[in-house]
Amino acid sequence: MANGDNNGLPYLLWFDAEFSSLDLDRAGLLQVALMATDVNLNRLLPAEEDVNCFIRLDDTVELSDWVKENIPHIVARCYDEDAVELAVAEQRLCDYVQKVTGGQTLQIGQRPLLAGNSVHNDWAICRRRLPQFLEQTHYRLLDVSSLKTLYSGWGGQEEIAKDSLEWLQKYFPGAALEGCAGAHDAYYDIQASAAELGYYKSIINWPL
Repeated sequence: MANGDNNGLPYLLWFDAEFSSLDLDRAGLLQVALMATDVNLNRLLPAEEDVNCFIRLDDTVELSDWVKENIPHIVARCYDEDAVELAVAEQRLCDYVQKVTGGQTLQIGQRPLLAGNSVHNDWAICRRRLPQFLEQTHYRLLDVSSLKTLYSGWGGQEEIAKDSLEWLQKYFPGAALEGCAGAHDAYYDIQASAAELGYYKSIINWPL
Protein backbone atom coordinates (compact mmCIF):
# COMPACT_ATOMS: atom_id res chain seq x y z
CA MET A 1 0.00 0.00 0.00
CA ALA A 2 2.95 2.31 0.51
CA ASN A 3 2.96 4.34 -2.70
CA GLY A 4 -0.79 4.25 -3.31
CA ASP A 5 -2.43 5.92 -6.28
CA ASN A 6 -1.47 9.51 -5.37
CA ASN A 7 0.65 10.23 -8.43
CA GLY A 8 3.44 8.35 -6.69
CA LEU A 9 3.24 10.47 -3.54
CA PRO A 10 3.74 8.76 -0.20
CA TYR A 11 0.86 8.35 2.21
CA LEU A 12 0.41 10.65 5.18
CA LEU A 13 0.78 9.55 8.80
CA TRP A 14 -1.16 12.09 10.85
CA PHE A 15 0.62 12.12 14.19
CA ASP A 16 0.36 14.20 17.33
CA ALA A 17 1.67 13.88 20.86
CA GLU A 18 1.00 15.62 24.13
CA PHE A 19 4.05 16.30 26.25
CA SER A 20 4.76 16.57 29.97
CA SER A 21 6.61 19.85 29.36
CA LEU A 22 7.12 22.43 26.61
CA ASP A 23 10.87 21.87 27.06
CA LEU A 24 11.24 19.21 24.39
CA ASP A 25 14.77 18.27 25.47
CA ARG A 26 13.37 17.04 28.78
CA ALA A 27 9.72 16.27 28.05
CA GLY A 28 8.09 12.89 28.30
CA LEU A 29 5.00 11.73 26.46
CA LEU A 30 1.47 11.83 27.81
CA GLN A 31 -0.52 10.81 24.72
CA VAL A 32 0.17 9.73 21.12
CA ALA A 33 -2.31 9.46 18.25
CA LEU A 34 -1.94 8.25 14.67
CA MET A 35 -4.05 7.76 11.56
CA ALA A 36 -3.17 7.41 7.88
CA THR A 37 -4.65 8.98 4.75
CA ASP A 38 -3.69 9.51 1.15
CA VAL A 39 -3.03 13.06 -0.06
CA ASN A 40 -6.73 13.48 -0.84
CA LEU A 41 -7.50 12.71 2.82
CA ASN A 42 -9.08 9.33 2.18
CA ARG A 43 -8.52 7.04 5.14
CA LEU A 44 -6.27 4.06 4.47
CA LEU A 45 -7.55 2.06 7.45
CA PRO A 46 -10.88 2.19 9.31
CA ALA A 47 -11.17 4.72 12.11
CA GLU A 48 -11.48 1.95 14.69
CA GLU A 49 -7.86 0.98 13.89
CA ASP A 50 -6.49 4.46 14.63
CA VAL A 51 -3.93 4.63 17.45
CA ASN A 52 -4.82 6.69 20.51
CA CYS A 53 -2.71 5.84 23.54
CA PHE A 54 -2.36 7.54 26.90
CA ILE A 55 1.04 6.88 28.43
CA ARG A 56 1.12 5.62 32.01
CA LEU A 57 2.64 8.11 34.45
CA ASP A 58 4.28 7.54 37.77
CA ASP A 59 5.01 10.04 40.52
CA THR A 60 8.56 10.66 39.29
CA VAL A 61 7.37 12.41 36.11
CA GLU A 62 7.58 16.18 36.43
CA LEU A 63 4.72 18.09 34.81
CA SER A 64 5.17 21.70 33.75
CA ASP A 65 2.85 24.41 35.03
CA TRP A 66 1.44 24.85 31.51
CA VAL A 67 0.52 21.17 31.34
CA LYS A 68 -1.11 21.22 34.77
CA GLU A 69 -3.14 24.29 33.87
CA ASN A 70 -4.13 23.52 30.28
CA ILE A 71 -4.42 19.75 29.87
CA PRO A 72 -5.32 18.25 33.27
CA HIS A 73 -7.86 16.01 31.48
CA ILE A 74 -5.02 14.43 29.49
CA VAL A 75 -2.91 13.95 32.61
CA ALA A 76 -5.85 12.28 34.36
CA ARG A 77 -6.14 9.75 31.53
CA CYS A 78 -2.48 8.84 32.08
CA TYR A 79 -3.43 7.43 35.50
CA ASP A 80 -6.41 5.43 34.20
CA GLU A 81 -6.21 1.66 34.03
CA ASP A 82 -6.23 1.74 30.22
CA ALA A 83 -3.03 3.87 30.07
CA VAL A 84 -0.07 1.93 28.64
CA GLU A 85 3.69 1.86 28.98
CA LEU A 86 5.61 3.82 26.36
CA ALA A 87 7.01 0.64 24.79
CA VAL A 88 3.47 -0.68 24.26
CA ALA A 89 2.41 2.60 22.64
CA GLU A 90 5.40 2.51 20.29
CA GLN A 91 4.63 -1.06 19.30
CA ARG A 92 1.05 -0.08 18.45
CA LEU A 93 2.33 2.79 16.32
CA CYS A 94 4.75 0.49 14.51
CA ASP A 95 2.09 -2.17 13.96
CA TYR A 96 -0.22 0.45 12.48
CA VAL A 97 2.43 1.66 10.02
CA GLN A 98 3.11 -1.93 9.01
CA LYS A 99 -0.58 -2.32 8.14
CA VAL A 100 -0.43 0.84 6.06
CA THR A 101 2.66 -0.30 4.17
CA GLY A 102 1.51 -3.89 3.79
CA GLY A 103 4.39 -5.12 5.91
CA GLN A 104 6.96 -4.08 3.32
CA THR A 105 10.48 -2.94 4.17
CA LEU A 106 10.66 0.37 2.35
CA GLN A 107 13.48 2.67 1.33
CA ILE A 108 13.30 5.93 3.26
CA GLY A 109 12.04 7.89 0.24
CA GLN A 110 9.08 5.50 -0.12
CA ARG A 111 7.92 5.63 3.48
CA PRO A 112 4.81 7.54 4.62
CA LEU A 113 5.27 11.18 5.64
CA LEU A 114 4.70 12.32 9.19
CA ALA A 115 2.02 15.03 9.00
CA GLY A 116 0.39 17.47 11.40
CA ASN A 117 0.54 20.97 12.84
CA SER A 118 4.03 21.99 14.01
CA VAL A 119 4.89 18.36 13.45
CA HIS A 120 8.61 19.12 13.68
CA ASN A 121 8.11 19.25 17.46
CA ASP A 122 6.60 15.77 17.43
CA TRP A 123 9.41 14.54 15.18
CA ALA A 124 11.97 15.92 17.64
CA ILE A 125 10.52 14.12 20.62
CA CYS A 126 10.06 10.93 18.58
CA ARG A 127 13.82 10.89 17.97
CA ARG A 128 14.31 10.45 21.71
CA ARG A 129 11.20 8.60 22.80
CA LEU A 130 9.87 6.66 19.76
CA PRO A 131 12.88 5.89 17.53
CA GLN A 132 11.54 2.61 16.11
CA PHE A 133 8.35 4.34 15.02
CA LEU A 134 10.27 7.22 13.45
CA GLU A 135 12.45 4.79 11.48
CA GLN A 136 9.35 3.81 9.52
CA THR A 137 8.67 7.35 8.28
CA HIS A 138 9.85 9.47 5.35
CA TYR A 139 12.73 11.94 5.65
CA ARG A 140 10.30 14.78 4.83
CA LEU A 141 7.54 16.21 7.03
CA LEU A 142 4.21 17.72 6.06
CA ASP A 143 3.73 20.65 8.44
CA VAL A 144 0.24 22.11 8.00
CA SER A 145 1.28 25.08 10.16
CA SER A 146 3.51 26.22 7.30
CA LEU A 147 0.44 26.48 5.08
CA LYS A 148 -1.33 28.40 7.85
CA THR A 149 1.52 30.91 7.93
CA LEU A 150 1.39 31.41 4.16
CA TYR A 151 -2.40 31.62 4.14
CA SER A 152 -2.34 34.38 6.75
CA GLY A 153 0.52 36.19 5.03
CA TRP A 154 -1.31 36.15 1.71
CA GLY A 155 -4.36 37.78 3.25
CA GLY A 156 -6.55 34.77 3.99
CA GLN A 157 -9.72 35.92 5.72
CA GLU A 158 -11.72 32.81 6.59
CA GLU A 159 -11.30 31.60 10.14
CA ILE A 160 -9.67 28.19 10.51
CA ALA A 161 -12.40 26.97 12.86
CA LYS A 162 -10.85 23.75 14.13
CA ASP A 163 -12.88 23.92 17.34
CA SER A 164 -16.07 23.55 15.26
CA LEU A 165 -17.08 19.93 14.72
CA GLU A 166 -19.16 20.98 11.72
CA TRP A 167 -16.19 22.72 10.10
CA LEU A 168 -13.89 19.80 10.87
CA GLN A 169 -16.24 17.21 9.39
CA LYS A 170 -16.82 19.35 6.31
CA TYR A 171 -13.15 19.37 5.37
CA PHE A 172 -12.31 15.92 6.72
CA PRO A 173 -15.40 13.76 6.25
CA GLY A 174 -13.56 10.74 7.66
CA ALA A 175 -13.35 12.31 11.11
CA ALA A 176 -14.16 10.07 14.08
CA LEU A 177 -14.70 12.44 16.98
CA GLU A 178 -16.65 10.48 19.56
CA GLY A 179 -14.89 10.65 22.91
CA CYS A 180 -12.39 13.31 21.85
CA ALA A 181 -11.73 16.04 24.39
CA GLY A 182 -11.23 18.84 21.82
CA ALA A 183 -8.10 20.93 21.36
CA HIS A 184 -4.96 19.52 23.03
CA ASP A 185 -6.34 16.00 22.75
CA ALA A 186 -3.85 14.39 20.37
CA TYR A 187 -6.50 12.27 18.63
CA TYR A 188 -8.73 15.29 18.04
CA ASP A 189 -5.76 17.33 16.87
CA ILE A 190 -4.64 14.92 14.13
CA GLN A 191 -8.13 14.99 12.66
CA ALA A 192 -8.31 18.78 12.96
CA SER A 193 -4.95 19.01 11.15
CA ALA A 194 -6.27 16.82 8.34
CA ALA A 195 -9.35 19.04 8.09
CA GLU A 196 -7.17 22.13 7.92
CA LEU A 197 -5.22 20.64 5.03
CA GLY A 198 -8.56 19.80 3.41
CA TYR A 199 -9.59 23.44 3.70
CA TYR A 200 -6.40 24.71 2.06
CA LYS A 201 -6.78 22.13 -0.71
CA SER A 202 -10.34 23.35 -1.34
CA ILE A 203 -9.25 26.93 -1.90
CA ILE A 204 -5.99 26.21 -3.73
CA ASN A 205 -7.67 23.53 -5.89
CA TRP A 206 -4.59 21.46 -6.48
CA PRO A 207 -5.16 19.01 -9.35
CA LEU A 208 -4.60 15.80 -7.40
